Amino acid sequence: QVQLVESGGGLVQAGGSLRLSCAASGSFFAINTMGWYRQAPGNQRELVASLTRGGSTNYGYSVKGRFTISRDNAKNTMYLQMSSLRPEDTAVYYCNALVRLGPDHVEYDYWGQGTHITVSS
Repeated sequence: QVQLVESGGGLVQAGGSLRLSCAASGSFFAINTMGWYRQAPGNQRELVASLTRGGSTNYGYSVKGRFTISRDNAKNTMYLQMSSLRPEDTAVYYCNALVRLGPDHVEYDYWGQGTHITVSS
C-alpha cells in the first residue's frame, strides 16, 4: 500500500507565496511521474504541474512562471513552490503519483487526501 500525504496548505493573501509538500510512504519499487492537481468548487480537477522521475516538467497554463514543481527522489517527496498567488488559485490541491509496486513496468495511480489553499484578495 502507498500513502501520499500533503502538507503546507492554508490561507494566504493575493501576491503571497506558499510551499506544498507531498510525502510518499509504504511499500513500492519506484515512483515515476508525480504531479499536483487542483479542484475549485464547481470545477473539474485540473493539472497544476507534473514532474517525471527523469526531471521533465509540465505546467498548467495558468500557473506557468508562478509555480515551480520539484522532487527529492531519495526522500520520495515532491514540492510545489507557489508565488504570486491569485484568488483564482483557491482550490483543494491534490498530490498524485504513478507508482511501480514491483520490477515490472505496471504503474498504479495514487492520490493524496488534498490540502486546501485559500487566496484572499
